Amino acid sequence: MFATAESLVFLRDLVYRRSAIVLEAEKDYLIDSRLTPLVREVGLRSIDELVYTLRANLATPLATQVIEAMTTNETFFFRDFHPFEALKLRLVPELIKARAAQRSLRIWCAAASTGQEPYSIAMTLRDAFPELASWDVQIFATDLNSVVLARAREGKYRQLEVNRGLPAPMLLKYFDRAGAEWQVKPAIREMVKFQELNLLDPWLTVGAQDLVFMRNILIYFDVDTKRRILGRVRQTLRPDGFLIMGGAETTSNLDDGYAPVRIGTGVYYQLKPLTIPRVA
Repeated sequence: MFATAESLVFLRDLVYRRSAIVLEAEKDYLIDSRLTPLVREVGLRSIDELVYTLRANLATPLATQVIEAMTTNETFFFRDFHPFEALKLRLVPELIKARAAQRSLRIWCAAASTGQEPYSIAMTLRDAFPELASWDVQIFATDLNSVVLARAREGKYRQLEVNRGLPAPMLLKYFDRAGAEWQVKPAIREMVKFQELNLLDPWLTVGAQDLVFMRNILIYFDVDTKRRILGRVRQTLRPDGFLIMGGAETTSNLDDGYAPVRIGTGVYYQLKPLTIPRVA
């Protein structure tokens, strides 16, 4: 269901303005493959007709459906493995010591998708740090896609999904059978609060965080948007907190307010200490 060049330009611009995701012209095939099912679902005949409808009224919920269809939601449990090992080996132990008086921990997953990442964090905390059971631990998980968030809140996964990255002992320990699917146990689901949030919008509900998971997000943005988001993370992250990014992402040449921290084969980030000028 191929679209005209004019329609493709309109859609690339719409996606960029609403989500900051950059769709290069060589990825126009994604527009065709991801929007064709939506076109059929809403009873239109073509992507060009979809664009015509959007041009007439961009305030329609259809525009939101287009953005949600174009977002990438590839995820699986314990993705890349190393960040979760870093949680156990250093990141959480350091924060437990630093937060011993407050006995609270705040973690933000900025691209929750269908929930595998925040639930992986919750299982890691429950499995490796039983002392946190008496703490106030909150995992705040956001995404701009309301459809995937609905799935995440339910916490139900097909056999193929739990086979991707989830160790068998954790499946048996933290999931219940739900027909042909597996559902995350209530105790783990209750650790995670899901909320719709576009990173381009104000982060009014985020609050100060000890750990920020912003993995495999910035790769979709242009340089200016990356810098703007990293600057806002600095205002959100507590001084001794940690920023966890994807393996192909870095703060280098984008924001000099971060210091890299190497743990095993992974690199994580903390805020650089403020430089206090000497008084003459």
